[in-house]
Amino acid sequence: MNTHKPHIIIEGSVQYALGKLQGNQISYDFDKILIYLNAKGKLLFGKKFRIFEEDREILFKLCNYYIKDKANCKKFNIDVNKGILLSGPVGCGKTSLMKLLRHIVPHQKHYEVIPSRNIAFAFNNIGYKIIEDYGDKKFYCFDDLGIEPTGRHFGKDCNVLGEILLSRYDLFLNHNILTHATTNLNAKELEERYGNRVRSRMRQLFNLVAFDSKARDKRA
Repeated sequence: MNTHKPHIIIEGSVQYALGKLQGNQISYDFDKILIYLNAKGKLLFGKKFRIFEEDREILFKLCNYYIKDKANCKKFNIDVNKGILLSGPVGCGKTSLMKLLRHIVPHQKHYEVIPSRNIAFAFNNIGYKIIEDYGDKKFYCFDDLGIEPTGRHFGKDCNVLGEILLSRYDLFLNHNILTHATTNLNAKELEERYGNRVRSRMRQLFNLVAFDSKARDKRA
């Protein structure tokens, strides 16, 4: 990354200009961002990766969030100060996009993408320390939220991700620490999984960005 030109990203010997620098503001070009995402996606996920035309609308929303284009975000009812909850059917590309999009803003604080089921399994081995560990000031994206197993440590059940989301909510309120997530579940299913209290915190933690419920499985 060139810290003086954060709109220019170099991958190997290729330079990608995602827009123009005007004073201390970057004027981004969405089509140029898509060219970069297509190239970066191939580097991260293999040569078969591609950006699908049908995802253009959802990508436009997400890109505006990442580049903090407040005018466009306002049109989409997206708050740049909150995290993203990206929902959609299995295989539509949620995880790949959350891993990929962070690369268009290398000058911003990155988040780690962590499978929710891995956190639940770690709780089974380690116990409540896992909940404390994710109550830190790092940025995270919890992948596949809601389909992880219930945690069980020394015979006691725990809704691990629910507890972590409550901790992350306090971090968000007090320290502006962002949390992101992906999920296959709808709002009703999330409430059934985590309860009303966590669901109401999620509304304050996240912007909901949703794929169409008929979005196809791109892994097929």
